[in-house]
Amino acid sequence: MTDAMTETTRTAPPTGEAADAFAQMERYTRFWNTGPDDERARLASAVFTDEVEYRAPVGFLRGAAALADFRDQFVSHAGPATVRRREEPEVHHGRARLRWEILTGDGTSFATGTDVIEFDEDGRIRAISAFLDRAPAGFDPTAHD
Repeated sequence: MTDAMTETTRTAPPTGEAADAFAQMERYTRFWNTGPDDERARLASAVFTDEVEYRAPVGFLRGAAALADFRDQFVSHAGPATVRRREEPEVHHGRARLRWEILTGDGTSFATGTDVIEFDEDGRIRAISAFLDRAPAGFDPTAHD
């Protein structure tokens, strides 16, 4: 997955908690778009708590290493892909909603979804609930735990 994000317009730049959360959302997107190298490890330690929990239709994962492995398995199966934001994240009270799209290497839309993200008191991500807004072609939700 490579780094790409949508260009959107905000009426005013975020401040305080929202600014911190927006910065984390930038790093979070970069994490999903970075291959197995030192940059991804640095991003993971800055973005996630040690025991981050990820819940999605494909299953439950715990820890940044499990998320990185999930990303690598996806790319090895589907080929090059990019996660991009569909719009600016919404942030309030230690949570964010991030709407995303996965594009394949040729720019075709693979799937869209929404992540509901929970931050810890230090601003790192402690939990992610991922929802598919538009599942990939042929996706069988009963085939996963």
